[in-house]
Amino acid sequence: MPSMRYGTLLIFCLLFAVPAAGQPASDTSDWPAPDSADVASIEAIITSLYDSISGPAGEERDWDRFRSFFHPEARLIPTGKVQGQVGVVPLGVDAYIERAKPAFLNSGFYEVETSRKVETYGYMTHLFSTYEARLEEDAEPFDRGINSIQLLHDGTRWWIMSIFWNSEATVGEPIPEMYGG
Repeated sequence: MPSMRYGTLLIFCLLFAVPAAGQPASDTSDWPAPDSADVASIEAIITSLYDSISGPAGEERDWDRFRSFFHPEARLIPTGKVQGQVGVVPLGVDAYIERAKPAFLNSGFYEVETSRKVETYGYMTHLFSTYEARLEEDAEPFDRGINSIQLLHDGTRWWIMSIFWNSEATVGEPIPEMYGG
């Protein structure tokens, strides 16, 4: 039976790993080109992400810069509760922008990273990025939470593949100390 188990593993590898490695992830030719400094390191892309989303009310964000951090197939996934039920809203980058624009035009929003835990294996990195959200740059935070951010390094640059987040207000409990709470 051990040879059957190895045979199954070999078939799995041939069907899934080889084609994935031999094909590009997707076409990025019509996606905004980043400033190379923004995507050169994990520190750079995370700092640039928080910088690009933050600003005063009425100020249009640089959405092409924001897009340039993300892989075209990336997802932004907020969590929330409606009538006691936990749910998610997976959004593509452009859908997130369309949903966020009106709120940012009507209200200031500043998101500041306060703590980070990073794990990397091969081409992928996961980080828990703890944040505080403010309505004005120097105001007290109105909320805190954790962004679970997945990154890909393609040999040239870093790409954000997904951001999945929870806020303390949604979860109803404080951020654990191990994540900067």
